Amino acid sequence: MNVDYIIVGCGLAGIHFCEQLKANNKSFVVFDNKSQHSSVVAGGLYNPVVLKRFTSVWKSKEQLELALPIYSKLENDLKVTLDHKTPVYRRFTSVQEQNEWFTASDKPELSEYLSTQIIKNNNDAIDATFGFGKVLETGRIDTKLLIESYKKQLLENNQLLEEGFHYEDLLTEDTIQYKDITAKHIVFAEGFGVKKNPFFKDLPLKEVKGELLTIHAPDLKMDYVLKSSVFLIPVGNDLYTVGATYDWKDKTNNITAEAREALLKKLKTFLKCDFEVVNQVAGIRPTVTDRRPLVGQHEIHKNMYVLNGLGTRGVMIAPYVAKQLLDCIENNIALENDIDIARFK
Repeated sequence: MNVDYIIVGCGLAGIHFCEQLKANNKSFVVFDNKSQHSSVVAGGLYNPVVLKRFTSVWKSKEQLELALPIYSKLENDLKVTLDHKTPVYRRFTSVQEQNEWFTASDKPELSEYLSTQIIKNNNDAIDATFGFGKVLETGRIDTKLLIESYKKQLLENNQLLEEGFHYEDLLTEDTIQYKDITAKHIVFAEGFGVKKNPFFKDLPLKEVKGELLTIHAPDLKMDYVLKSSVFLIPVGNDLYTVGATYDWKDKTNNITAEAREALLKKLKTFLKCDFEVVNQVAGIRPTVTDRRPLVGQHEIHKNMYVLNGLGTRGVMIAPYVAKQLLDCIENNIALENDIDIARFK
C-alpha cells in the first residue's frame, strides 16, 4: 500500500489531521488500538474564557473561527449531531466576583464573550445567591460520538487499522516504510502514548488523569453548562456530566472511589436536588508545562512529525494545530513558536 501519510492515533488530534489531509486531497491510513481514552472521556466544551481567572483562552478567536465550520462539516459527513450550542454560566460566590467579571468584560479580548448582565438564579435545585455570569459563543462537542462515527467511516473506507503500532517495524529513509505500507510522512497523534514512542519520548509531556461522573437528576431541568467548583454539563434525558478531577500520580484508566467522592463533595456545595450517579469514566490527558501543544518535526528523521499535548481544550485547539502542521509539511510554512517542539531544544 502506498499513501501520503501514516497517522498513529485517532483521537481529536488524529481526526482533525485527517480532515486537513482530506481537504488537500492527500491519501492516508490511520492506526488506532483504542488505548487512548482522553478524547473519549473529555467533557467536550468549547469556551473562549478561563473562568477561574476571567482571562482569555490562548488564540481562542482564531481557534473558534476555524473549528466550528469543521465540526459543522463533520456533522454533515457523518450524519450525526456533534455541536450542541449551549451557554456557559459562571456561578458567582460573592459581590467581589461579580465586580471582577464586570472588569474583565471591559477588556477588548473578552468583551464579545462576556455578557454584562448578571443573571438571577430561578432554579430551586441550584444554590446561587449571587447569580451567574453568562459566557457567549460556547457549546459542547460530543467527542465520544465523533470518534466512534469517524472510526466507523474510516473502517468503511479501508483507512483504519485497529491494531497497535510497533515502532521497531518502522523504517525511515527517503520514505516511511512500515510493514507493507509505504508513505511520504508519518504523524504521531498518540496522546500520552507518545511516552513510549522512541522517537518523541523525551518531549516534556505530562500525563494527568481526569475522571468524570454522569448523574441522573430529573428535577434539575438545566439547559446551560454551569461552572462552579466543578463543571455541570447537560447531555440530554436528565443526564449531566460532572467533572473533572486532576490526578498527576495515577497513570491508569481505572475509575476510583476517591475521585467520585471528591466530585460529589464539590457538587453538593451548590446542587440541592436529588440525583443518582449512573456512570464514571477515567482517562489520561496529555498536558505540557507551558500549556501549549507539542507540534513539529523530528530532529533527525525529517518525514516524521508529532501532534500532541492538546490538554483540556482539545476540541478548540485540535483543528488549529492540525492545520498548522499540514501547512508546515506541505507548504513549508513555519510553525508558530508557541507550539513548535523546537522551543524545548
